[in-house]
Amino acid sequence: MAVAIVTGADSGIGKATAVALARDGFDVGITWNTDEDGANATAQEVRALGRTAEVRQLDLSKLPKAADTIDELMDALEGVDVFVNNAGMSKSGPFLELSWEDWRETLSVDLDGAFLCAQRAARRMVEQERGGRIVNVTSVHEHVPLEESSAYTSAKHGLGGLTKQMALELAEHGITVNAVAPGEIATPMTGNEDVDPTAIDRPGIPLGRPGSAHEIASIVSWLASPGAAYATGSSFVVDGGLLLMAAVRND
Repeated sequence: MAVAIVTGADSGIGKATAVALARDGFDVGITWNTDEDGANATAQEVRALGRTAEVRQLDLSKLPKAADTIDELMDALEGVDVFVNNAGMSKSGPFLELSWEDWRETLSVDLDGAFLCAQRAARRMVEQERGGRIVNVTSVHEHVPLEESSAYTSAKHGLGGLTKQMALELAEHGITVNAVAPGEIATPMTGNEDVDPTAIDRPGIPLGRPGSAHEIASIVSWLASPGAAYATGSSFVVDGGLLLMAAVRND
């Protein structure tokens, strides 16, 4: 039985990914931090597809103990084949004014938490001796900075580097590791939950709109599929062409 675990699956990209993987035949472990109702709603959708769902709270501000939740989910689901590091947060502010507390909280959740959770999943995959897939959801800001987001940009750059390091070290175990780097996506984090992204005008993006959580989920679903078995150590940017704007003249 194939098993996937998706952190931060109570809404947005995490929810869409959990449901997409269930549709692909995976039983799914779901984590939430503050929205238990959202996580249970995701679980209902997974079960409606005939798959098993297990739900646990994961508070990545309480490390390293919080990573035990991943072990609990793996025990309950009897293993793991795909692990999706999606949980994250951001405390923004100008570099000159950003507090140490906000810097450390963002780095702890987005980088330390991702490291510890992926490490737990990878150890189990190695023990199982059947390979596996790890997908780290970073951001387009894994590659370019974002104004007044020193901590978030640093964490996502760090997670991009960790993705490559994990891919290098885990390849011998048949485990692939990739990053998915979304641009602006219509989710609660961007203030556009349950909004049709095609109805939002974004002239600063070549495709002219934000993305959908389902469009990100489809990339994760592909990375978990047999067709992606030779992809590892890469970052798949899904941003509507946002990064291409560096080539556009502003004069």
